[in-house]
Amino acid sequence: MKPTITPHPEPNVTIVAGMQWGDEGKGKTIDYEAKDAKLVIRSTGGSNAGHTIIHNGIKYALHLLPSSIANPKVKSIIGAGVVIDPECLLKEIWRITGDSYVIKDNRLVISDRAHVILPFHKSMDKLYEELKANKVGTTGKGIGPCAADKMNRVGIRMGDLKHCTESELRAKIKELIKVPNDLFSLYGYPEWKITEEEMFVKCQKYKEILSYLIFDVQPIIAREIRKSSKIVIEGAQAFSLDIDHGDYPYVTSSNPNASGLCSAAGIGPTQVKCVIGVIKSYCSRVGEGPFPTEQPDQTPEDVGSIIRELGHEYGTTTGRPRRCGWLDLMQLRRACEVNGVTYLCVNHIDTIGLIGQKVGKLKVCYTYDEGEAKYVTFDHSGWEIPKNCTNYDELPNEAKKYIEYIERLTDVPVKYIGIGPEDKAMIVRQDV
Repeated sequence: MKPTITPHPEPNVTIVAGMQWGDEGKGKTIDYEAKDAKLVIRSTGGSNAGHTIIHNGIKYALHLLPSSIANPKVKSIIGAGVVIDPECLLKEIWRITGDSYVIKDNRLVISDRAHVILPFHKSMDKLYEELKANKVGTTGKGIGPCAADKMNRVGIRMGDLKHCTESELRAKIKELIKVPNDLFSLYGYPEWKITEEEMFVKCQKYKEILSYLIFDVQPIIAREIRKSSKIVIEGAQAFSLDIDHGDYPYVTSSNPNASGLCSAAGIGPTQVKCVIGVIKSYCSRVGEGPFPTEQPDQTPEDVGSIIRELGHEYGTTTGRPRRCGWLDLMQLRRACEVNGVTYLCVNHIDTIGLIGQKVGKLKVCYTYDEGEAKYVTFDHSGWEIPKNCTNYDELPNEAKKYIEYIERLTDVPVKYIGIGPEDKAMIVRQDV
């Protein structure tokens, strides 16, 4: 007699991933998608990522908490692929709650497999960057050194904070800090050396405050998958920062492509219903690395400066001014192919219209010639989005031509169009 096998659940996982170099406006897209979701999972990255959302008129700058955290009807999960700075996490929880480290309603869960960033990881970040002949331009948040400890199998995980005995945790700390302390001594930074006791006290503090949030999240996710509940996977950073597929070595320490996000969340690819690739209508990046469409920004009249000021292009995490340039459709087409993008979300359509008005024209890179960007020029003076614009037909014709050109060169439909920073400033094309 054959065993009874439960039918495979209908795929209902939506992945929201950045397609450029980060800062594309993923937070607002995720906030929108989370409205009817059961779970939202932040699956990769760390506090080097910054998502800004405006929910019910309140602005939240988030670095570790999922963008759904303001919605009490959604369970937010910090997944196994995230490296967590507990100090940063505690500050965010305090801001969200107002004056407490307790998030009620069981709406936040932290994977016990996520790795912990400790203070010396930030010192290691500074040391590694200082020793490099060619600087990568890291945020100095300790992400890379923590990821390196994870790969070296000496890292401390959130579950260790909750479950290890004192002797077990001390043994892990002793092994973890040996190499950093040797390096601090070798390169002339004895003041950076850390003691086992110092790290143990910090870990005990994190255990006392955060243990109520730390669990094995796989059963939670599996239960909702069996019910075909809507699940949203929230990407951090973006495709061109991917450790394998990005602009190596100017990349992050994880795989923020759609497949990597799925893996880090602990969800099989057969459960994915769609991949939403999020872009800005122009390009920006923070730190070093190639940027074919970057524009000059030495004076306020330079195109790069105009884009930065009109787009408010300063890092959510660092406050650093971003490098800015025209939209690169060659880069985007590759990103769409590798990520298997189902739909695009194009943000800052309002901003690119204002940029056109200021500059007098708009350019889009459509190909490269020996590494140099070649542009198509839209010879019009931009546009303004009408007040109370709610559908695609109400957009200015010039804006629609810009969007349709993106669709032609990427062969991916644009379903979501961001026309402002507020959570409601989003056009959704129902016919796509």
